Amino acid sequence: MVEFFTKPDEARIIAAIGEAERNTSGEIRVHLEKTLEADAVEEATRTFEQLGMHQTAARNGVLIFIAPEHRKFAIIGDEGINQIVGEDFWKEERDLMQEHFRQGAFADGICLAIAQVGEKLKAHFPFQTDDTNELSDEISYSK
Repeated sequence: MVEFFTKPDEARIIAAIGEAERNTSGEIRVHLEKTLEADAVEEATRTFEQLGMHQTAARNGVLIFIAPEHRKFAIIGDEGINQIVGEDFWKEERDLMQEHFRQGAFADGICLAIAQVGEKLKAHFPFQTDDTNELSDEISYSK
């Protein structure tokens, strides 16, 4: 398992996911990967499938994928999101995370990006009264 966040940082990130998902039917996950066998986007896509994130009803899952030992990360969305938004949809979050990562403020950057993702998804995938939390809010870790 990747040891990267402190327990309080983990709790903050999980809380940020829960807060963001109160405004949208979108599903957000954070995954930490120990090794990279390909580039971060390829690995994120593989992980997205492994976590079953492609199985949400509206295909509106978002994965923040981080490989701390390799200093790489990616943020990707499912086809329901990608069919609606442009290619630059994730650029703002990527840049925000990169800025905070450079300062060593990893949890801060992730929490802020999660909040922004939640706001953006709210416009296209607003929370519905019958929404269920389709994916765990817990951070997933490679073995």
